[in-house]
Amino acid sequence: MLIARLIAEPDHLSTKLEAAKAQMARAGVRIADAAMLDFCGRTMQIDSPDDDAAAMRAAIDAHFSPSDGLITTDEPVVPRVFISDMDSTMIGQECIDELGDFAGLKDRIAAITERAMQGELDFAEALRERVGLLDGLSTGAIDECLTSRIKPMPGAKVLVETLKQLGCRTILVTGGFHHFADPVGEMLGFDHVVGNRLEVAGGKLTGGLAGDIVDSAVKKATLLAEITAAEERWGEGITSLATGDGANDIPMLEAATYGIAYRAKPKARNAANGWIDRGDLTDVLRLLGVNEKDWVR
Repeated sequence: MLIARLIAEPDHLSTKLEAAKAQMARAGVRIADAAMLDFCGRTMQIDSPDDDAAAMRAAIDAHFSPSDGLITTDEPVVPRVFISDMDSTMIGQECIDELGDFAGLKDRIAAITERAMQGELDFAEALRERVGLLDGLSTGAIDECLTSRIKPMPGAKVLVETLKQLGCRTILVTGGFHHFADPVGEMLGFDHVVGNRLEVAGGKLTGGLAGDIVDSAVKKATLLAEITAAEERWGEGITSLATGDGANDIPMLEAATYGIAYRAKPKARNAANGWIDRGDLTDVLRLLGVNEKDWVR
C-alpha cells in the first residue's frame, strides 16, 4: 500500500488530479482514494493498494510541480527522532562560503561547495580544501558572520519546537562547524548538535580541522544510534525523520522512515521519499499530519 501526502497550488489539486491519476493508472498504480485531509486543509492524501512509489511520484512531479510531498507505506505519524542537516536546510546559508567572503575567496570556495553538494566531489577532500583556504582568518570573522549573515530558514524553529513538544528528540548534524552549529542549534531548540571543529591557534584559523570529519557516514550513524536509543525507551519500530539538501545527506535521508529533501539538489531529492520544493519547513508538519493548533510558534 502507498500513501502520498501532497501540497501544491490549490487550483492544481483540483484541475490536474484526473490527469495525474490517469498517468498512475497507465503505470499500474491504482488509486483507492484521493481527498483533502479534514485536519489540514492544504494537504491532499492519495491512497493506492499498489507499491510502485516511483511511478506515483513521477505522476505527482509531472502534474503538480512545484509541490511538497511525502510517499510512505503507512499513515504518517509524528516521529520519535528528527535529524537535520544545517546549511541550506535549517539556515539559509552555507557557512563556509560566507566565511570565505571574509577571506576574499567566496566565489572559489562556493564553487567547491556546490560541486560537493551535487555529489561531484568527495566530501572530506572538498572540506579540507575549503578549510585550508581559510588559513589565517581571524575568529572574529566567525562572530561577525554569525551575527550579520546566518539566518534560520522560514519555519525552522516552529518545526523543531513542535516536534520536541510532541515527544520527538531533535538532532542537528552538519558537515559544517560547531562554531556555527552550536549557536544555531540553541537558537532553533535542537536537543543535540554534531559537527566539525575548526582548528584555532592565536585567535586565528589554522586552515585545519580538529578531530574526525562529520561526513555522510557519520550523519547516517548518528541517526541509527539515535534510533537505537529511542527503541530502548519506546520499543522497536519507532519512526524517524531526516531533512537535508545535498549529496552528503543522502545516506541519512534513505535510512530515515521519512527522508524529506528540502529545496534539494537532484541527487538528494531523488534519494528521499519526501520533498519540499514549494513551501517552508512548516510543510513538513503538514505532511506528517500535525494540526496547526498544535504547532509551537
